[in-house]
Amino acid sequence: MKVFISYPPLKSEKGTAQIGQNRQFQWFSQHSVIYPMVPAYAATLLSKKGYDVFWDDAIAKKESYEKWIGRVSRIKPDVIAIETKTPVVKMHWKVIEDIKKKSAKTKIVLMGDHVTEFPKESLENSKTDFVITGGDYDFGLLSICEYLSKNKKLGKGIWYKKKNKIKNTGKFELSHDLNDLPFIDRELTMWYLYKENGNYKYLPGTYIIAGRDCWWGKCKFCSWPNLFPKYRTRKPELVLEEIKFLVEKYGIREIMDDTGTFPVGDWLKKFCKLMIKSGLNKKVRISCNMRFGVLKLEDYKLMRKAGFRFLLFGLESANQETLDKINKGIKVKDIEEGCKWAKQAGLNPHLTCMIGYPWENYEMAKRTIDLAKKLFNKGYADTLQATIIIPYPNTRLYKECLKENLLEVKQGEWEKFDMRQKIMKSPLTEEEIKELVSSLYKLAFNPRFIFKQFTQIRNLDDMKYIFRAAKKILGKHLKDFSNRR
Repeated sequence: MKVFISYPPLKSEKGTAQIGQNRQFQWFSQHSVIYPMVPAYAATLLSKKGYDVFWDDAIAKKESYEKWIGRVSRIKPDVIAIETKTPVVKMHWKVIEDIKKKSAKTKIVLMGDHVTEFPKESLENSKTDFVITGGDYDFGLLSICEYLSKNKKLGKGIWYKKKNKIKNTGKFELSHDLNDLPFIDRELTMWYLYKENGNYKYLPGTYIIAGRDCWWGKCKFCSWPNLFPKYRTRKPELVLEEIKFLVEKYGIREIMDDTGTFPVGDWLKKFCKLMIKSGLNKKVRISCNMRFGVLKLEDYKLMRKAGFRFLLFGLESANQETLDKINKGIKVKDIEEGCKWAKQAGLNPHLTCMIGYPWENYEMAKRTIDLAKKLFNKGYADTLQATIIIPYPNTRLYKECLKENLLEVKQGEWEKFDMRQKIMKSPLTEEEIKELVSSLYKLAFNPRFIFKQFTQIRNLDDMKYIFRAAKKILGKHLKDFSNRR
């Protein structure tokens, strides 16, 4: 059986669609892709089971649609699995129509957070054959292939068509043990397409994932708690073994762990001690997602000693009312305290914040931007990111918007959920929101910041990283949130 795991090219003047492994969708003016870990596990798992798998990330390859659909027409795979997101699901329906015209017998599988919330929608509005709900796309896709090729029973959480009727196997279950998964086949999944992600300072870099997905899992704006309502981790020994393999086999110098929030507590301490004991802490740098309010200065120091470099924190808002409303589970004071400790330990904190909450006026929104600027100017944060908040359909925030009539768009206008415009009622105009977002990125052109960056250059890696970051801001962030769009 020939199986394609595909990211078809999507034509848009907005730029590159950020679909793979992304919790929040964006179009980026500058080409940028993330190594999609769970689909990569799917490819590996299927290959190990004897299926003929083709890694078909045409977005990462920068392929034209004509070239991509031509390959589908020529090879006529038995199965094509596509990860989709809310703003592009309609585009994928049209792609599926094209696939069926070229290869009528090919079975189409959709997976992702949007179809987890609305599995019937894609089955009713397109020629999709199967929908995987929940985040374990790897186990779900294997189940579908075993069903098609060996007539085995479908696993939980699969929706499908049978004799023109829509059926499902019940609620998905996250009962799979992540420790049973093989290491990702990096050649099969073309790791080199993703080796220069903008988060890396030291190249080449690659992704791993220690767990699925966030041990907090309660933020109302996040779509992934619906995919991964149960937090699971791999053993720290296995994660260490994988890092050792990547360093020795591919010369990897930096690793980004894409767990929603990296494990803490005893797991983190054990992992750090294993990194130090193995000596890998001197050979590779590690970046990860982290939360405020849980680690202390001594924890950050241990992480730095273990080889950690870059920590991504969700600041989200400087208003306690907002943090409480979105169920962030932190206090405003935790933000500055955590940033300060991480920086004191020698780590590079990165902050993300969101603008456009329905209950925040201009002064409240500016307070968030001002806190981010303050932390940046004090040297507690090294990089910043701001976005327009989007209530994705499978989030609690979206359901509250429906209940309280806070949406400015109709249900089904999914293409507008692309972070290029505000879609919730707000005291702020769209121009004000974009102006606030852009002001954060313009900090990178502050003479004091530029001088500080150049005084910190110690080697060629530092120099290259600065120029890559400047290119990213000029070519992506400022354009993406320009009021001229």
